[in-house]
Amino acid sequence: MQSRRFFAFHRAIRRSHLLIALGLGSLLIGLTPWFVVTSTAAAGRAPAPRPAPVPFDQQTAKQSPHHGIVPANAMEPTAPILDRAGWTATASDEETAAENGRASNVLDGNTATIWHSKYAPTPTPLPHVITVDMHRTQVVSALIYRPRTDGPNGRVGEYSISLSPDGLSWATPVATGTLADDVSPKTLGFAPQGARFVRLTALSEAGARGAWSSAAEIDLLGDPGTPAATVDLSRTGWTATASDEETGAENGRASNVLDGKDGTIWHSKYAPTPTPLPHSITIDMHRTEAVSALVYHPRSTGPNGRAGAYTVATSADGVTFGTPVAAGTWRDDDTVKTATFTRTASARFVRLTVTSEAGGRGPWTSAGEIRLSGPSSPAVHGSWGRITGFPLVPVATAALPGDKLLAWSAYAVDRFGGSNGYTQTAILDLKTGKVTQRRIDNTGHDMFCPGIAMLADGRVLVTGGSNAEKASIYDPATDSWSATTSMNIARGYQAMTLLSTGEAFVLGGSWSGSSGTDKAGEVWSPDTRTWRSLPGVPAAPALTADPAGPYRADNHMWLHATSGGKVLQLGPSKQMNWISTSGQGGITPAGTRADSQDAMTGNAVAYDIGKLLTLGGSPAYQDTPATQRAYTVGISGSQVQAARTGDMEHARAFSNSVVLPDGKVAVFGGQAYPVPFSDATSVLTPELWDPATGAFTPLATMAVPRNYHSVANLLPDGRIFSGGGGLCGDCATNHADGAIFTPPYLLNADGSPKPRPAITAGVPPRAAPGASLTVTTQGSVASFVLMRAAAATHSTDNDQRRVPVASTAVGGGRYTVSVPADTGVVLPGTYMLFALDAQGVPSIGQFVTIS
Repeated sequence: MQSRRFFAFHRAIRRSHLLIALGLGSLLIGLTPWFVVTSTAAAGRAPAPRPAPVPFDQQTAKQSPHHGIVPANAMEPTAPILDRAGWTATASDEETAAENGRASNVLDGNTATIWHSKYAPTPTPLPHVITVDMHRTQVVSALIYRPRTDGPNGRVGEYSISLSPDGLSWATPVATGTLADDVSPKTLGFAPQGARFVRLTALSEAGARGAWSSAAEIDLLGDPGTPAATVDLSRTGWTATASDEETGAENGRASNVLDGKDGTIWHSKYAPTPTPLPHSITIDMHRTEAVSALVYHPRSTGPNGRAGAYTVATSADGVTFGTPVAAGTWRDDDTVKTATFTRTASARFVRLTVTSEAGGRGPWTSAGEIRLSGPSSPAVHGSWGRITGFPLVPVATAALPGDKLLAWSAYAVDRFGGSNGYTQTAILDLKTGKVTQRRIDNTGHDMFCPGIAMLADGRVLVTGGSNAEKASIYDPATDSWSATTSMNIARGYQAMTLLSTGEAFVLGGSWSGSSGTDKAGEVWSPDTRTWRSLPGVPAAPALTADPAGPYRADNHMWLHATSGGKVLQLGPSKQMNWISTSGQGGITPAGTRADSQDAMTGNAVAYDIGKLLTLGGSPAYQDTPATQRAYTVGISGSQVQAARTGDMEHARAFSNSVVLPDGKVAVFGGQAYPVPFSDATSVLTPELWDPATGAFTPLATMAVPRNYHSVANLLPDGRIFSGGGGLCGDCATNHADGAIFTPPYLLNADGSPKPRPAITAGVPPRAAPGASLTVTTQGSVASFVLMRAAAATHSTDNDQRRVPVASTAVGGGRYTVSVPADTGVVLPGTYMLFALDAQGVPSIGQFVTIS
């Protein structure tokens, strides 16, 4: 996954202070002293701090030879840091007697002065609130919280963020979560929208040291160019006109921005004499639409005319244009740009006015394409919940019974490196939204970049990674971690799956451990808790042709377990292989995946019995264009048949895919051009694949990019968690958060929940393969389906499995539900049983362990 490290100081408050690159191959963290302040209710912020041992978040990690360089564009946020001129800050309470702890200190540019909640003579109890008034409406997408630098007291733990247009009406929080108890700045993202007031509410102190809150500085980020919960508007019938256009020296007509080709452009008039800036181009939709954003494609043939400073205004009649709904300055690069409106506008005409050329190259303007987007329709495109902040970057996740989601990162909450022997973990309680953090030391295992398998009894087996030979087990029943026998071969980025026998199979993983060694297969036995080598299953036949060699070529394999302990390796190599795990094991070719090329960083999903969908990927791990292609792979006995299905609208690598109870597959995030740790070329529009048509349709756009080190999981209520991305230390692309997506099958047109069936009785905690269950439901039911509880990391989730089950109505709202007897079909493990009505609306899933 990565190989030498590149880190820099965290960006300072002003853009001119952003990040100086300090090194390759070493971690530079904890450069300032860390202090602990004596905690007493009366003292709050004691004047004489004392040094403490260096905490985990400032420990320097040993370096692996495989840690990659963080790209320069990862060090600066995509969204601009908003100018704080004229801003004011107020707080629910502030300390003014024992110290200067006024709210205004968070805007003074000095991290040594702080806002502190009132503590003398008696602390004001939590929660504490601080509100920033920008005194103007702006698009805002994140709050940067900088903890005090002279001690830990008052660091914010649990928090919420709310927005308001007037300081009086406050909608539902746009973000909630829990912050890590460390000194690093925290970027708390949310769906970008127009607001004047931004409020941070501290619900707890991160270290539970007392009833106080503090902050050194607060910044806000502006338009990231990623408007949330929107969809592209159809351009059918649209026309475009411009203030001026070049028609003599080239075809630079305004109409070219609507022809679907980035290579044909609108260009301002330049021959024989350039028309001076500003230049404008106006889109006439010939109908009134709700519009939320304008998307600008720079020309693909060169830099001249890239739009720099701009405004966007709308009109009902093409004559009167109101106050701009968007304004800003785009960077001088070739990436697609978005102007998010401060408010959704009902308009027929949308005008982009450019007042400067991004690179200052001349008085001209150009555009390859212009698109407009509007609010999504919940019943068609689904909807997103608030952003939930985690005290770590969730690089790996597993869905658990009890409405819990387990997440972990590495030895640190925001970075990785070396073999430190411990892991930062967190659990999201899906009922309350609360996130709790815990460091796991007892297994001696840094579980970054692991293989994962959900075991037959519902436990989670995690192998290799930074501590490449180790193996650990999480038991959700006891909320405890324990070590099991180490693997015979040290690995990282390996593939795992449970077998029909209840054993766990692992293959590949050259990212970590000894180099130059074929990472052949081995099998873990739950009975003996030991590993059995499979010399007959070398990794070599399953390699991609990655130019980096096995270090990249045997990563993240797509494995699907079938009957008799066999496994189909169906990617990411274009060559598929059958694997036998009995005895010494064996591997034989299973044909190619139709006309697919190698598709590293793509993924595969089992959407029906013996039917899989593969999505995206790229020929090499990084720095090669991703593909839009998707393929179906069907298994019938020993025969494997692959075929190309409909293409995705967007090329994707590092995306995550989730199969839904109705058999459709949702794909989230990814990049058109994969670069680890970068948010460039992010795909913000999820898509939904329908097996009945083979076609993909767009879903509501995401607020936060989800690329390298992101995850997605089906939840027990039929919704989907999507989160993570980054883990690159002091970079701007660490996304220590996630959000829950509600698919359209659960929503009415107005966004209200659809009525859904309910399973009220008859689902035991455990059932054997072949068992018959008598299940009672409320509401009409058309079918039942078993969805295997799954775990995801690095775009790969080999635990996903959808198993439709036969059912018979027996009267009185009761059904006989037949569990398949073949453990190659219903792989041992924990499942969620869903009932679906005739429209495909699922019930809330009921957990049952089948083994």
